[in-house]
Amino acid sequence: MVNTDVIRTVVGIIGNVISFGLFMSPVPTFIKIWKAKSVQDFKPDPYVITILNCAMWSFYGMPFVSKNNILVLTINGIGFFIEILYTLIFLVYSTWSKRRKILMFLLGEVIFLVIVVFCTMYLVHSLKQRKLIVGIICIVFNILMYFSPLTVMRQVIRTKSVKYMPFLLSLTNFVNGVVWTTYACLKWDPNVAIPNGLGALSGLAQLILYAVYYRTTNWDEGTPARVSV
Repeated sequence: MVNTDVIRTVVGIIGNVISFGLFMSPVPTFIKIWKAKSVQDFKPDPYVITILNCAMWSFYGMPFVSKNNILVLTINGIGFFIEILYTLIFLVYSTWSKRRKILMFLLGEVIFLVIVVFCTMYLVHSLKQRKLIVGIICIVFNILMYFSPLTVMRQVIRTKSVKYMPFLLSLTNFVNGVVWTTYACLKWDPNVAIPNGLGALSGLAQLILYAVYYRTTNWDEGTPARVSV
């Protein structure tokens, strides 16, 4: 009989691969932005929020916060730099008003991260307490990352168009949530199960919207979506 820990390790490795796919799934979107030299109606929210999410999980994976979490550190470290690259592209091709908002959010994230790291390292000396405190913060930002596409989903419902909701991002978001929820359930870990379970539901909701509004979407550049009567 295969050991549960072995299965969990395999699922965790699969989760790392899928998480990398999640980070890479917006590439077609950014190719469109680069070709158009404009962000058009694409939203920066998911990428800006994911920067902080990856930074927090990378900190959580450090050996002085939690032990035996090197895979958490590596995949989120990679994701951190990928999301920064996406955000830089948004800054280059956005209007000044949008750039200002993005820069303000980034500044707020840097300040928050510095405060968390300082307080954790200098005020909390128990490894167990560090893991608990940083873990709770990671749960909150993981949930925010999964639900950051809500602004895009609202736009889809309003315009009856999925043109600016990337399918690959929604699909990978769903699969990623399912895999990591499975991982957490094999050896119960609520810190992983809760945010990823909600993430799976968020991804499923996006896929349902995509199926509902795909036929009413006009894919021609610069024209509004046709609404069926």
